[in-house]
Amino acid sequence: MRRIYEPENLLEGQLLVDMLASEGVAAHLHGQHLAGAVGELPACGLLGLMVGDADAERARMLIAEYNAAQPLPGDEPESFQGVLLC
Repeated sequence: MRRIYEPENLLEGQLLVDMLASEGVAAHLHGQHLAGAVGELPACGLLGLMVGDADAERARMLIAEYNAAQPLPGDEPESFQGVLLC
């Protein structure tokens, strides 16, 4: 397995694991159980997204595309007046 990405937090890490799984790439979020120790451990570098060596390049490409995605025109609300739109 190869570490290919350092997510900022558990939420981003799990979203990426699930996105990769939907594309047929098995991934593991390494260090997810250490996040509760922040304050006692260094805050950066705890989380790492791991994939098999054969899937590393494809997974990097999928993550780059995911991070570069923009909302479709017309999908964003016209204003944010303190109302959560679901």
